[in-house]
Amino acid sequence: MTASMSEDGGGAAGVGAAAPRESVRHIALRTLRSAGQALAQLVSGLNTAVLAVLLTLWLAVTAATSVVGVGLLMAPAPLRALHSLAGRERDRLARRGPEVVAPEPPPVRLRLALADATTRRELRWLVRHATVGLLLGLLGALLPVLSVRDTTFPLYWTFMPANTTATSLGVGNAHTWPDALAVALLGVGWIAIVLGLTPGMARLQSDPGRRLLAAGPDVDLSLRVAELTATRAAALDAHATELRRIERSLHDGAQNRLVSVAVLIGASRRMVARDPDGADALLERAQSAAEQALAELRTVARGILPPVLADRGLAGALSGLAADCAVPCRIDVDVPERCAASVEATAYFVVAEALTNIAKHSGARHATVTARGSGGRLLLRVEDDGRGGADAEGGSGLTGIRRRIAAHDGGLTLTSPPGGPTVLTVDLPRGA
Repeated sequence: MTASMSEDGGGAAGVGAAAPRESVRHIALRTLRSAGQALAQLVSGLNTAVLAVLLTLWLAVTAATSVVGVGLLMAPAPLRALHSLAGRERDRLARRGPEVVAPEPPPVRLRLALADATTRRELRWLVRHATVGLLLGLLGALLPVLSVRDTTFPLYWTFMPANTTATSLGVGNAHTWPDALAVALLGVGWIAIVLGLTPGMARLQSDPGRRLLAAGPDVDLSLRVAELTATRAAALDAHATELRRIERSLHDGAQNRLVSVAVLIGASRRMVARDPDGADALLERAQSAAEQALAELRTVARGILPPVLADRGLAGALSGLAADCAVPCRIDVDVPERCAASVEATAYFVVAEALTNIAKHSGARHATVTARGSGGRLLLRVEDDGRGGADAEGGSGLTGIRRRIAAHDGGLTLTSPPGGPTVLTVDLPRGA
């Protein structure tokens, strides 16, 4: 009895010690993932920030030459470029968070543009993004380089020429091992900055775009109303298509099997008196047809709403799809809370169709499925290393995916250059 109690106590202590370790590991992984996403967002913002700097210079030259009349003639071109860059920034922000609803297309005639509220907000965003956004984007690109350079300095400092600058800051020389270790500590400081500050830096870079490029309360949202009307029509169309698919599956599959069962049972009843062996063979065929009908009914039922979603959640359901995929597939799911059942079903079918397309058409050796839940949105990313060249507008599979997503007012982005890789990104509202 005493030994048993000691073992129980040790087991409880082990469980208690394991729980904090698991919690620390989860926090560490979440911090690394958040920092990685923030760095990617900062670097993607650097692309539009560089274009914003060039466009700012163009607008400045246009304004300066307007005094002699030349700028008045060239004004529509930079205004078009401004609206195009603002649209590009909206798309970038929508890929990494909630959608930024665009207002009506602003005018490009100078007099109307100067009086247009949307153009003025876009100009304010342009100045901020060309200054603060550019600085933050540069920091997002440089901080990982500085971290690696200084942290690994003890590995190569003995091979460097004498009197060479030791740190990434351009100060100090390393002559001894303590000097080299001090530089490595500076690299650890860079890593701490990356882990602790980059998420806030990414938000600071994106906030002006989310505030200034979104349709304001004084803007006519007729385009958004038209978009929602089209979304509703797509939802009804997707529903009708799904009903037709279910009806066709039942009619061509299970119904024919059941008719065959009825015919075989009737024939066996007529034969049972004069030919018991033949009747037994017919009953065996009827049983086989009934089992096939049941299997097809289960397939149809799973196609309506997969039971695995209710039993194991989205992570378990996607893991099952990856296990059944003909191409080796890695799953990375971080969705802390359950989404609405219809949203999870849509995510499941989108990934299932995408993996089917990868197995059939891509020639890929590996695929990755990533799911993230944040800010009231569910973000899916399916990537493969295949031959590329997928067409977002072609193929019934992609059309079906687009209709399912449109039914939830979500977004789909497909990048598939020739030679690959192919990346399918889906943004869905998580629902209630």
